[in-house]
Amino acid sequence: MHELLSRPAAAHLRGEVLGYRGFRFDVIGSRRRLLVPDGVVKVMLGFGDPLRVVDPCDPACSGSGVSLANGIRATAAIGEHTGLIRGVTVLLTPLAAHRLFGVPMSEWSRLSVAPQELCRRPWAGLPARLADIPDWDGRFALLDRVLHEALAGGPAGSPEVAWAWRRIQRTHGCTRIEELAAETGWSRRHLERRFRCQIGLTPKSAAQVMRLQTALRLRETGSNWSDAAAQAGYHDQPHFDRTFRAMTGRTPTAFHANRTAASPHDAQDFVPGQVTSALLTDHA
Repeated sequence: MHELLSRPAAAHLRGEVLGYRGFRFDVIGSRRRLLVPDGVVKVMLGFGDPLRVVDPCDPACSGSGVSLANGIRATAAIGEHTGLIRGVTVLLTPLAAHRLFGVPMSEWSRLSVAPQELCRRPWAGLPARLADIPDWDGRFALLDRVLHEALAGGPAGSPEVAWAWRRIQRTHGCTRIEELAAETGWSRRHLERRFRCQIGLTPKSAAQVMRLQTALRLRETGSNWSDAAAQAGYHDQPHFDRTFRAMTGRTPTAFHANRTAASPHDAQDFVPGQVTSALLTDHA
């Protein structure tokens, strides 16, 4: 049995809380999913069997649990699970996650950890409270209330970092870091340090994630890889191929094959308007 519900956050939370995904996946055997860099912080609050997130580049950064917080990454990870996983995933901007967790995002950007290990409030006990509510509407309403209160009490971020992050998003990663630094009045090194603290990546890595997402969306809407790469700002096809493999561990062709081989009943994307994963049928 598979169930996936998408719901926006309450109006006063939008722009910080990007939405909720209620899910129930009952799997016979195991399932593996390639999780693509997408610039979104995901907090999975589960009440089923555990999920494991594997970092192919650094196994020490892998983690498992029923509930997991995942910062934004510059390289892909692999999610693995068997049996029943059930819960709600909260989709956050990194700026909102910094306020909610109150710890430097750079300390856990590549980790998958239990959210209460980073910050007990508001996460401790929240999965159990969600599980006790019999319907999805009630669960989403509880999250609206809890997150609104927690965000109101979180640490204020730097306006310069917020501006730089939004500029990178608006330009789809096609902006010079020197220009960002000049606009903020900071040195490039100071911008990188403050940006990593509140976002989890350097501005350059964040821009790479945005360009990758642009190319993926263009390919999904019918462009070939060559045109998608050019429109996303890559110098040439070899440059795109190298970057794509470094960030996902797969070639563009292999990734697309995984996407198209999945059943239309299998949800692959958990963030609106973005390409966030591919189901894996091989062991590469």
